[in-house]
Amino acid sequence: MDRISAIRNVEDALREFEDGDTDLAATERRVAAVLRTYATEFDGEGDVFRAVGDDPVDGTVVVAPSEPAARERVLAASGVDDAPDGGEEPAFDVERF
Repeated sequence: MDRISAIRNVEDALREFEDGDTDLAATERRVAAVLRTYATEFDGEGDVFRAVGDDPVDGTVVVAPSEPAARERVLAASGVDDAPDGGEEPAFDVERF
């Protein structure tokens, strides 16, 4: 699924919600499914990586040009690198998704 198709599918889901043809929970599921499909079929300048390991990073999915960049993006997306206490980084690996 390319970006335009993903956007159109999300717009369709939002339109159905606005028209009262579906509820919020169904709209959330549909939008999440579109995003998940887009991510698994991503064909951009980077690869899609998923973090596997300790909370709060486990399951975080990011697009990055390399594994080291993916690790940095996972930490940034989870807010771990902004922690005021400077605590330890969670143990995790990144794998292509």
